[in-house]
Amino acid sequence: MSIDISVIWFVIIVFATLMYIVMDGFDLGIGMLFSVVHDGEERDVMVNSVAPVWDGNETWLVLGGAGLFGAFPLAYAVITDALVIPLTAMLIGLIFRGVAFEFRFKAVPSHRIFWDYAFAGGSLLATFSQGIVVGAFINGFAVAARRFAGSTLDWLTPFNLFCGLGLVVAYLLLGTTWLIMKSEGALQQRMRELTRKVLLALMAVIAVVSVWTPLGWRYVAERWFTLPNFFWFVPVPILVLALSLWIWRLSARPASHARPFILTLGLIFLGFSGLGISVWPNIIPPHISLWDAAAPPSSQVFMLPGALLIIPVILMYTAWSYYVFRGKVSGSEGYH
Repeated sequence: MSIDISVIWFVIIVFATLMYIVMDGFDLGIGMLFSVVHDGEERDVMVNSVAPVWDGNETWLVLGGAGLFGAFPLAYAVITDALVIPLTAMLIGLIFRGVAFEFRFKAVPSHRIFWDYAFAGGSLLATFSQGIVVGAFINGFAVAARRFAGSTLDWLTPFNLFCGLGLVVAYLLLGTTWLIMKSEGALQQRMRELTRKVLLALMAVIAVVSVWTPLGWRYVAERWFTLPNFFWFVPVPILVLALSLWIWRLSARPASHARPFILTLGLIFLGFSGLGISVWPNIIPPHISLWDAAAPPSSQVFMLPGALLIIPVILMYTAWSYYVFRGKVSGSEGYH
């Protein structure tokens, strides 16, 4: 049996993307939560909860982008050309978020408020831009002669903007449940209350997207609602509902600390799976498959040993950093 090297690379890129979403999502969510938490000490707790891991989380974004460039150059060229504005906005947001993360602890009190706003604004801009990218991916890209054939503003659609809002809500839920796990006292209680509100908003977003996509894109409707596909994929929405109800219950229980966050990771994974089900096997929806966009097999084989070597290393140092910095944090301990 021959090995399909393109599928292996597709799995690597999907895995890196998912790891980035679930790991950088909660610290972007914490940045956006600065808009509702105004106490300086509580903000310090929030930042200290992600200080040891936030920059390492972005390793997965670099890995996914580099893998797409090397293994599927057509997809990389089309996507970056079509989405140059939201991708640039995302990078600007990440830069502001990263700089503010470092500077807010060094700034004098009168300047710290500026860096707090930069931290929150950069997190919001990066998240909203990523959501637009997700929406544009579902919406598809106009391709002619192996080049992007649309305009630079094709991404500016109501659906894409709604997806940007949806990802903001999803990352906020990751942020609130992370703080339930990492904080104590009044901040933790506030996050428990906020988790329920954000969860309701996320359920509304999921419901709208679940109706909007099959009505707006025939290929999505055919994938989900034709037989026997329907019976294979119907567990996904059922599990989404079950996890949501579970998170709702646990968020009100003082003894539950880690489980709301773990269940939220499961919810994000199910949403990501739904996206994959909708577009598979197209890497440039709606018509160009991963095999059509793949680099020559010799190029993919040449890069593969490096990827298979570096991914376990990243997983090991990531797991170790999370293990070392496990437990609760306080404003007086952590990043300075």
